[in-house]
Formats: sequence, structure tokens, C-alpha cells
Amino acid sequence: MNTDKQYTLELMEHLLVLKTPDEMEAALRALLTPAEFSEVTKRLQIFKMLKQSVPQRQIAETLGVGIATVTRGSRALKAEEE
Repeated sequence: MNTDKQYTLELMEHLLVLKTPDEMEAALRALLTPAEFSEVTKRLQIFKMLKQSVPQRQIAETLGVGIATVTRGSRALKAEEE
């Protein structure tokens, strides 16, 4: 197994043993910088809003992110559907 795959698997195993939202939040805050944590939470909101057909510019304004970030989220969702 290559190193990246091994590291990814270990991360997934680490997160999957967590039982509560508080445990998950603590683990993610320990792994990520405050900026990374904030970015991940906003990405989830981008996905949710895109699925609700909110216009990309509105999403960018609401969440305070760049339009390119929203577009990247849109492409990721489309790739997920394929």
C-alpha cells in the first residue's frame, strides 16, 4: 500500500471510532488549524446550498467565500454524481 493510501486509511479509521458529535469536533479541531476547520465547515454548507439550487453568487456572498470556491464545490458534486 502506498503511503498516501495508508495515511488516508488511518485517518478514516481514526475518525470512524468516534461516537459523538463532540468527539468528532474535538478530533477535527486537533487535526486541523482553525482556518482549515472553518473552511471545511463552509465547504459542507456550499454542498448543501448547491443541492438546494441556491445560486452560486448568493452562496459566495452568504458564506463569505470566493466564487471560485463555490464553483469548485459544484464541480465536486457533479463528479460525485457521475
